[in-house]
Formats: sequence, structure tokens, C-alpha cells
Amino acid sequence: MEPASDSDLSVPLRKTGRPSQLALFPIEEERVISETKESIPPYWKEVTEREWNDWRWQLRHRITTLDQLKEIIQLTPEEIEGIKHSKGRLALAVTPYFVSLMDPVNPNCPIRRQAIPRVEELHLSKSDMVDPCGEDKDSPVPGLVHRYPDRVLLLITDQCAVYCRYCTRRRLVGSTERSITQGNFEEVLKYLRKNRKVRDVLLSGGDPLLLENERLEEILSRLRAIPHLELLRIGTRVPVSLPQRITPGLVKMLKKFHPLMMSIHFTHPKEITDAVRRACNDLADGGIPLGSQTVLLKGINDKAPIMKKLVHELLKIRVRPYYIYQCDLAMGTEHFRTSVATGIQIIEKLRGHTTGYAIPTFVVDAPGGGGKIPVEPNYLVSREKGKMVFRNYEGKLYEYPEPNIIEFRKPKTGREEKVSTKKVMIHP
Repeated sequence: MEPASDSDLSVPLRKTGRPSQLALFPIEEERVISETKESIPPYWKEVTEREWNDWRWQLRHRITTLDQLKEIIQLTPEEIEGIKHSKGRLALAVTPYFVSLMDPVNPNCPIRRQAIPRVEELHLSKSDMVDPCGEDKDSPVPGLVHRYPDRVLLLITDQCAVYCRYCTRRRLVGSTERSITQGNFEEVLKYLRKNRKVRDVLLSGGDPLLLENERLEEILSRLRAIPHLELLRIGTRVPVSLPQRITPGLVKMLKKFHPLMMSIHFTHPKEITDAVRRACNDLADGGIPLGSQTVLLKGINDKAPIMKKLVHELLKIRVRPYYIYQCDLAMGTEHFRTSVATGIQIIEKLRGHTTGYAIPTFVVDAPGGGGKIPVEPNYLVSREKGKMVFRNYEGKLYEYPEPNIIEFRKPKTGREEKVSTKKVMIHP
């Protein structure tokens, strides 16, 4: 277990900047607390600043019932019905911190839409799939998915701080809220030791950062001890839904396992609060490259100005926009899905209109296990002999002359009658 002081002081008390040195500047700390108490929602008026900024307190006090949520938010009939039927599908669980970001009266709030069940989840489309990415068929041992030649996905827990309603792994997450068993982990290690082509392990779940530091360190150290594993990655939403978890102790431990990278699930610019900025800055200061993964969601982030704002805000907190995902065909998620053309149009309105660092790759995770397929606007207009015609971001056409290729044959000496062909490239 981390010391309490590590957990409590990991995130500034609802304020940007570094934590004050309590012994030297008690007056300044008093001022911070008086400012931050106003930002805690009335429902938690009895909660202290120290408790609010403790990630374990946040996790223990997640909102999980209709009655709790009714006291905080003016629920619509569609939300009430969705919550009543969520048991046995995908559980309701939202941290107090994430609830505090919701608009209590607007059901179209982008934070609220992601986390609160709605009656639309009861509708099952003929296209819906239990395992939309075909992970189960590519699982050689429990908890491991091996689809690509040199990398694997390791599911080390089924617990999340917040259960997103569009989750592609809704068949798994929240069912036990436990981490991988030691027996299954030993089987994973055995498999990885035998498969020397694997060089990259992505830890996911659930959310790996919900494990205690000691357990996560054990897993990372056992993986790092396998010589041919070059890169470790962590897929997480915790810096967004539970930024209090990014403690100095956690960052110090993660630094031991470089090269280690982190993919963070962001969805909307409203998620980027002072606490999230601090969490990402602390991770970046720890030398961890950060990338974002964003699911394209109807009515939440499917407009180019919203996505442009998101990618700009991400760069400001040192997170590189990495992927935009077309929403997977998970059960009960059709109301979240846009057309693929919507994603292409968003990329079209980013490319050339902002820095290349801000432009993620739009991908469709092929249903049934085909892997990620990039989908881009078509900038190649035509291909003719000797030239290529391209379109730029303004719609203007440009020709690029292909290099000339001259072939000649050189007779071989001796009895060999065959001829060899060489290609020489001559630029005009």
C-alpha cells in the first residue's frame, strides 16, 4: 500500500501548480483549501479535501445506484430506465470526481452521455457483436490476446474507475472487479518466454492503473525480465476518470520500467481539467510518452470543431493524439455509432488546418478480429504513366512527375544464354 501522504498530496487540492510545502507555507495552503472547497458538489459537502483527493476514497465511493444518482442529477426517464436495466449488462459505476464534471440538468452533457446508462442500450442491432474485435479467438492463454506478429494484449483486470457505456469489452469488464489470477499470469509468462517474436506488451483490461503499486510493479518487473520484450505499454482511462490515482509513488515506480509508454482514453475537451493536466504533466515528467485514444461517438465528439479543440488541448498537456476509433459493434451501442464518413470528414478538416502532431490516425477495428485498418481522405486523385496527381487540403491539384525507368538487357558470358535485366532510374 502507498503511504497516505502519497495518495493525498498526489493531485493539488483541486488547483493547478505544484503542491505547497505545508511546513513552510501554511498560510498559502489555507488559501488553496478555501478556494477548492467551493468546487466539491453539495452532495459531498461533508467530504474533506484530503478525502476528495485520495484515489482510494474516490474508488470506494463510486456512484453505483439509481437512488444515489437521483440526489445529484436530474435524471431523464430514458436514463432512469437505462439504469434500472443495467444490471447484468454493464454495471453503473462513476467516481465522484467524474460525476462532478457532469451538467446536472442537461442530459446531452458529453460527460453524462458517456457514463450514465440510457434506455437505448436495451436495443440490440443485427450488427451488434458480443466480441466485436474477435479477441477471444486470438487468446492462446487466459488474459492474453495475440493477433499481431510482434505484440500482444494483456488483460490484467476487469475493473474500471468508470464504466463507459460504449465499452468494446462490456462482455468482460465489471464482472468480478478483480485482477488476473497468479496462475493465469504464470501461464502468460510461460507463453511469452516461448514466443520470442513478441517484443511489445500492451497492458489493458479494465484499467491496469487501478491495481495497487506493488501488484502492478510485480507484473511489470516479471515482464521486463523477459529479454526479448523491448517495449511495455499501458492502456488506461484513469488519468481522465480518476486523476487522483497519478501519485508520486506511482510515477516513481513506473519510471523503473522504461521504455514504457501510455495510451490514455480521452473523449471530449471537457474532460481536461486542472486535475487531469497535473496528472498528465506528472506522467510526462516521469519520462513516459503519452498518447491519446479517442472513440468517435455520435452527439458527443462527432463534430470537427470539438475534435480540433480536443487535440489542441491534448498537445498542451503533452499528450500526442494517436488514434480516433470508429465505435466498435459492441452490444447495445448502436446509438453511439456514427458513419465512417463522419470520421473521414473530421480528418479532412484537421489535415492542413493544424499541426501534424495534432492529427490522429482514424481507424476501424475490423469486426471479428481483422485488426486496425486506417481510413483516410483520398488525396491521390489519379495515377497515370509518368505522373501522379494529388489534392492538397485546400482542394488544389498538383502533379508529381514519376522518375523515368529505362530497362536494358545485358547478355551473360559463357554457355548461359539467359539475359539479365537491370533497371536504371533517370530523372528528367
